[in-house]
Parts: sequence; structure tokens; C-alpha cells
Amino acid sequence: PRYRPDWASLDARPLPAWFDRAKVGVFVHWGVFSVPAWGSEWFWWHWQGLHDAACERFVRRRFPPGTTYAEFAPLFTAHDFQPRQWAQLFQRAGARYVVLTTKHHEGFTNWGSPVSWNWNSVDTGPHRDLVGELGEALRESNLRYGLYHSLMEWFNPLYLADKQSDFKTQNFVLKKTMPELYDLVLKYKPDLIWSDGDWEAPDSYWNSTSFLAWLYNDSPVKDTVVVNDRWGRGCSCRHGGFYNCADKYRPGTLPEHKWEMCSSLDRLSWGYRSNMSLAEVMDEMSMIEELVQTVSLGGNYLLNVGPTKEGVIVPIFQERLLALGRWLDTNGEAIYESQPWRVQMENTTDTVWYTSKGPVVFAIFLLWPRDGVLCLPSPIPSPGTQVTLLGFAGTLKWQKQPGKGMLITLPYLLPSPLPPQSGWAVKLEGVK
Repeated sequence: PRYRPDWASLDARPLPAWFDRAKVGVFVHWGVFSVPAWGSEWFWWHWQGLHDAACERFVRRRFPPGTTYAEFAPLFTAHDFQPRQWAQLFQRAGARYVVLTTKHHEGFTNWGSPVSWNWNSVDTGPHRDLVGELGEALRESNLRYGLYHSLMEWFNPLYLADKQSDFKTQNFVLKKTMPELYDLVLKYKPDLIWSDGDWEAPDSYWNSTSFLAWLYNDSPVKDTVVVNDRWGRGCSCRHGGFYNCADKYRPGTLPEHKWEMCSSLDRLSWGYRSNMSLAEVMDEMSMIEELVQTVSLGGNYLLNVGPTKEGVIVPIFQERLLALGRWLDTNGEAIYESQPWRVQMENTTDTVWYTSKGPVVFAIFLLWPRDGVLCLPSPIPSPGTQVTLLGFAGTLKWQKQPGKGMLITLPYLLPSPLPPQSGWAVKLEGVK
């Protein structure tokens, strides 16, 4: 069927299956904001929009008098950007898809956008097509490619004029936003479009529904492309493909609609900050906890890194991504292609979460029980029930718990001065 440019029709489109199966993605926030690398990727807005005193002091201390934001662009060099290395890192992190910022609210495009003259990565800065280079490398590594794109631009005169008219005029949309979205789709054939910057104007201003109808009916990716829910004021969590709802969204109970939780390794920013401290970086335990909670509630987990202006993913981010990958090497069977089970978490504790695959149930526990016995009140065992621990050879002994559920005797772990890694999964076969 052809989709009509209205939400009733567009929302009825089935979500391409690859997205739900993938479960894990990496988000990359990279742009001119990586040059000041201070505060966050909203630096320009805080500096020139809000006239934040700390930002103004920072610019005075570090840059010549009269410096403008535009002068940061030539310093966005990407000298050390090696797309193949990035792709290998993301693959080793266990990601199945990667979402790159093609354009943030600053309006600078990471490809040679024909409608962003001199404010793009080909005309200035790196003099490279960053979107295209990363796309090629990811596809060589069999990873799906998503493109983040901001509908609005803080200081674009066309946007500000439309805003002034209370969005009755659409010059910015017709001359900038839409030409760029069509260009990105036709040039790079993305698997995912991660829209943002939608909160000031309604979707009728953005022409979102006509773009999505074209995307689903006639574009080169019409059968495979997935989109999020940020297509205009009031769309979030209501319209679109999968729902983001809000940054770092945690629903708490199982949502009815496919969703994604985006989170950032730097707890205070999405873009790179040169003054980031170790205490501000998510630790391995928090990362795995977020992943497990998200997937057991039917979501995908999109974990963000901000590269430097030279295109380096700093070692602490690499270390965290590789730790996630090692955990998934052992426990990925409980994550990828899984479905939520009838119970998502044990009420007795927030440290046991469930996923399922057909008749098989996985119980993922985040804390190793002190007595080495895992108590699972929810599964109903049968005489033929088999229990294994992912990453550990052999079956585990279990018994029915008085009342309901089961008690599983875990293998003995040698005492260690370090707390053991976070998160283990038991596979339960023959339970209800």
C-alpha cells in the first residue's frame, strides 16, 4: 500500500524487523562544537543565545578578542579521523548500528551539503565528506548506518524569520531542511534517520509527513529505513517509527510501542569536553545496567561518544565500549533478537531482569548473590527444566522454591580483591 502524508497512515507502517533485532547501537556527536569542546554541544547557544557568563569568560581566556563561532570551523580538522578504526571499534563494542550527527543545531553539515555553502565539512575544516567516509567503513563491517539530523538551526536567518512569523512562512524548510534531508537519503541511503530539533514548530511547518510519505513510498530505502519520533512539536512519543520520548528516557514498565534509550558515556554532555573528568564518565556497571533494563523492557540501547575535533575517540571511551563488547560476547544471546518476557523484572529486587527467545527465558542478574544462590520467584519450572550460565560450561543445579519460583545454585567464583564484573545471564529451558 502507498502511505498517505498523514500520521494515521504513516504510523501504520510496520517497523522494519532489523531494528528490533539489533538492540545495541553507538551514537556519535561530532561537529564544530568539538572545537571549543567545553560545556556541551550546545556551546554556541549558551555563548551567543543565552550570553552565559562562564562561556563568555571561556572564549575571552582562550581565543582572540572578537572571535566568532564561524572561526571555529577551520579548527575542526578531523586530522586523525580513521573511519575504518571507528567501524572496528563499534563492531567490537557489540553495536549493530551506528548513528552519526550529520548536522546539529549549529547548522554545520558533516557532508558537502549544496544548501550549506561554506558551512560544511567539505568547504572548510576537514575538507572531507565525513558522512560518506564513515558510511563506507560501517558497511564494510556489516553495521547499519543511521543519520542524526537537526531540523532547526539556532541562528540561521531564514529560520529566525520563519520563527518571527510564528512559523506561518516556511522559507527555511523549503530552502534548507528539506533539501538536506532528501540529499542525505539519496546520497547515503541510510538505514535510520534520527530526527531532532523539532520542539519549536509543529510538524505541519516542517512538512514532516510529506517527507516521510516519500521516504516510505518512493525513496531508495523505503523498505528498510527506520525513523524516530522527533518530527514536530508534540510528535515525540506519539508519532513516527520508534519512540525516543526524551533523552535518557526510562519508561519503568513495558511500553506498547518500540522505543530506544539514548544515553551518553560522558554523563554531562553528548559532544566531547576537554575538561571531562573520570568521575563524569559512566562506569561499566551503569552501562550494563542501562542496557539490560532497556532491552528487557523492549527497547534498543544507543550509547553515545563524542570524538575530539581531530577525530579521536578518547581512550576512556574506547575502553568502555570494549568492555560493553566483552560483556556482549558472553551474554549477547540474552540480548540480541530477544523479546520481553511475561515478567520484565523481579519485584523483590531491581537486580534481576528477564528477556526471552521463543520458549527460552533468560534471567540477567546484576549483583552476584552473597550465598551463591540465585532466587527467581517468577519462572515456573517443570521436571525437565535445564539451567545454564552463559559463558560457563555445564548445567547448574536448581530446586523448586517453597511457595513459587526456583533457587539456582551458581558456580563457585574464586574470591577476588576486585568486585566481579557486572551482570550475568542464566538461560532457563523448560520453564513457564
